[in-house]
Amino acid sequence: MTKLNDLKSDHKNARKRTDRSATLIKNSLEKFGAARSIVIDEENRILAGNGTVEGAKKAGLSNVRVIETDGNEIIAVKRTGLSEDEKVGLALADNRSSDLSEWDNDMLQQLSEEHDISDWFNIKELNDLVEVEEKPKQSGILAERFGIPPFSVLNAREGWWQKRKKSWLELGIQSEIGRDDELTYTISKGDVGKRIVKAGGATSIFDPVLAELVYKWFSNEDSLILDPFAGGSVRGVVAGLLDRKYFGIDLRKEQIDANYLQKTSLCPEKDVSWAVDDALNLSNYFDDEVKADLIFSCPPYADLEKYSSDPRDLSAMTYENFKKTYRTIIANAYKNLKDNRFASFLVGEVRDKHGHYYNFVADTINAFIDAGFTYYNEIILVTCVGSLPLRCGNGFKKSRKLGKTHQNLLVFVKGDPVKATEYCGTCEFADPEEFNDDLGEVLK
Repeated sequence: MTKLNDLKSDHKNARKRTDRSATLIKNSLEKFGAARSIVIDEENRILAGNGTVEGAKKAGLSNVRVIETDGNEIIAVKRTGLSEDEKVGLALADNRSSDLSEWDNDMLQQLSEEHDISDWFNIKELNDLVEVEEKPKQSGILAERFGIPPFSVLNAREGWWQKRKKSWLELGIQSEIGRDDELTYTISKGDVGKRIVKAGGATSIFDPVLAELVYKWFSNEDSLILDPFAGGSVRGVVAGLLDRKYFGIDLRKEQIDANYLQKTSLCPEKDVSWAVDDALNLSNYFDDEVKADLIFSCPPYADLEKYSSDPRDLSAMTYENFKKTYRTIIANAYKNLKDNRFASFLVGEVRDKHGHYYNFVADTINAFIDAGFTYYNEIILVTCVGSLPLRCGNGFKKSRKLGKTHQNLLVFVKGDPVKATEYCGTCEFADPEEFNDDLGEVLK
C-alpha cells in the first residue's frame, strides 16, 4: 500500500480535469471502486491515472495498492457481485470521465516541441487541438451584419471558425482528392536544410470558411467567379453551394477529374466548371459578352509545393520565370473581369533555398497594380499551428528564422470600389451556432 499523497502528479500532463469530470470520478470511486489502473514510475510519478488520483483524494481515500511490473504482463482486477445496472454504470463512468476532460493546448504545444508525439497525434489532429480558442465576444451588430467583424486580421484558430469549417467539411468536401500523396515541398536552410516529401493526407487544403467570407463580402448571388489557379475542389464547391457560378483552370487532368466527382456529389445542378488548360489561355473562355464578376484564387507559392513536372507548371519554374508568367496571367485575368468588381488572392511569403524571402507578396501586389487594379485591402489570415512546433525550434536556434503562422489575403478592385460594393449587395450570414446546427438549411 502506498499513500496517495506520496504520488507525484505529472507536470507534463496534457489533460485538464473539469469540475464535473473530477466529481464524476469521485462518485464512481465511492460507488464502484477503481475502474482503471494507476501507472507510476520508480519515483512514484504518475504516468497514467492522474484523474483517478485526484478523484480518490476528493473522495477521502488515503492509500492505493501498488503492483510492481516490468510491463510485460497484463494485470486484471476482477469485480464480482455487481448488478447489471452497476456494471453498465461502471463502464460508462470509466469512459465518461475522459469525455468531460479537456486537452491542455499549451502543454500539447510544448510536448510537440520537446518530444516526438506523432504516434499519438497526426498533423490534422494537432491543427484541431493546438491553440484552438473559443470564439471571442465580438461586436454583435458587426457579426450579425457581416458574419464576423470585417477587421484586417482573421483568426482561423478560433473555436467558432473551426466548428464552421467542420460543418463545411462534413458535407463531404475532399479537396485533397486528386492531389499526389508524394507531393513535395521545399524547406530552406533556415528551417532544416533539405527538400522533404510530404506525408500522404497532409497536402494543403483551402479553407472553406475563407471561401465563404470572400464570396459573401466581395460578390453577389449569380456572380461568375474566375479562378486562374484552381487546384482542388473547395472554391468551386463552396461557390456552387452559395449560388455563385464558378470557372477554374488547372493543368492537371487528374485534379480536374476529382473536382468534377466532388461537384457531382455535392452540387450537381450548379454552374460550376473547370478546364484542363494553362491559365495563360484563360482568354479563350471569355469574350465581351462573358466576363467574370470576381477573381478569387490561391496561386502556387513559387516552388514551395511542386505539383507536377509539367514545364508549364509555375511551381516547377525558377522564380524569375514564375514571376514573368504569373504577371501575364494576372494581366489576362484583369481583361476578363467586368468593371467595378473585386479580385482577391490568398498568398504567403516563400523562402529560397538560402532561407531568404522571394518577396512574393509584394510581387503579387505589383503585378495586380501593373495590370490596372487598385490595391484595396490587406487581410492577415492567422492559420493553425499544426506541425510548426515540430519544425520551428531547430530552425530558430540555428538561423533566427521565425515560424510563419499567417497568410495574406490581398483584395484589389477594378474601377470604382463604391460601385463594386453596390454590385455585391448586402451580406447575409446566419449566426455561426445556427450555421453549425444545420448547414444545409442555412445554405437554402
